[in-house]
Amino acid sequence: MDDLNAWWVALAGLAIGAAVGFTTRRARLCSFGAIEDALVGFDTRRLRIFGLALGIAIAGTQFLVLTGFLDPRTTSYVPDALPWIGIGLGGLMFGLGMALVGTCAFGSCVRLGSGDLRSLVVLLVFAATAYAMLRGTLAAYRITFGEAMAFTVPLSGQADLPGLIDPILGVSSRAILAAGVAAILIALAVTDVRLRKARRLLAAGTVLGLGVIGGWLATQYLVDEFVQAARPQSLTFVAPAAVTLHGLLLDGAKLINFGTASILGVILGAFAAARVGDEFRWEAFDDAREMRRHLSGAVLMGVGGVLCGGCTIGQGITAGSLLALSFPLAVASMVLGARLGIAFLMEGRAFFFLRASPPSAAGRSRLAGGRRSRS
Repeated sequence: MDDLNAWWVALAGLAIGAAVGFTTRRARLCSFGAIEDALVGFDTRRLRIFGLALGIAIAGTQFLVLTGFLDPRTTSYVPDALPWIGIGLGGLMFGLGMALVGTCAFGSCVRLGSGDLRSLVVLLVFAATAYAMLRGTLAAYRITFGEAMAFTVPLSGQADLPGLIDPILGVSSRAILAAGVAAILIALAVTDVRLRKARRLLAAGTVLGLGVIGGWLATQYLVDEFVQAARPQSLTFVAPAAVTLHGLLLDGAKLINFGTASILGVILGAFAAARVGDEFRWEAFDDAREMRRHLSGAVLMGVGGVLCGGCTIGQGITAGSLLALSFPLAVASMVLGARLGIAFLMEGRAFFFLRASPPSAAGRSRLAGGRRSRS
């Protein structure tokens, strides 16, 4: 890719990231917070907003696929074989890491833009660990164990839902699947009376969904294919964080790309939102115990994110927009890992949630304190 095209792709990533960062910060939209609300407080409003984002992303992305503008097989989310063990284990680790940190990689970028220096430490450790898993000292373990067993989709060899269903039905199901799933997810959000009054949340979900579509378009059509073959990508925060750290330390030219620019955009967008709302505050670790918890969570997210093939945004929305088979497995594993982490933080034992009784007063107090520190 020549310099001009690289800059155009990077500028697109910066703009998309800034829009997403600004709206999610204004709405206080957080993927771990949405999971926590649903599992502990039985409040699904923020989870429905992520469903809205996914529904919009599916509708737009599948339109691009159906019209021939995007080939899912050229992305990293629809491989020939699905490393299901790595995705399941990685999602579990990522979810547990989210609980320890109090947010995901994307949320850490938003927090950093709001002045949270804890997130700077988390992102540095997260990126370093992710790079070690991708290309460093831990890469051999990823290949040997995480990718050793993979499921090959029979007949089609394409690891997405249409690739699994179409050979069985004998007809193309993509349009019906996309329309049906997108309509249900969007309806679950817009039919909620409380959400219709929460304009900032609706705006954040809409912008996030459109941002994923914009990422596919930017990385597909702003690349000069005479210089370099297009490798479509969209919003995700695992591999781009690793590449960004490598670029900062060793090769500045690698910083001019969609992923790095989208991370910077999210941070800048969150900074602008915090300034507009007079909510920018410098924050740091309260004590050594909190720092240990964040560092442990960052390592788990770095290792798990690479094994899983993405974060809550990368797998939860970007892969989901392609109807990739990795999406439901990754999301389910992340939710389970997050639930185990919440149970551990509340009661000091990971399988507390299997009990029918509610958490103790001390557990509720610790969880409430964690919420205050994460606000």
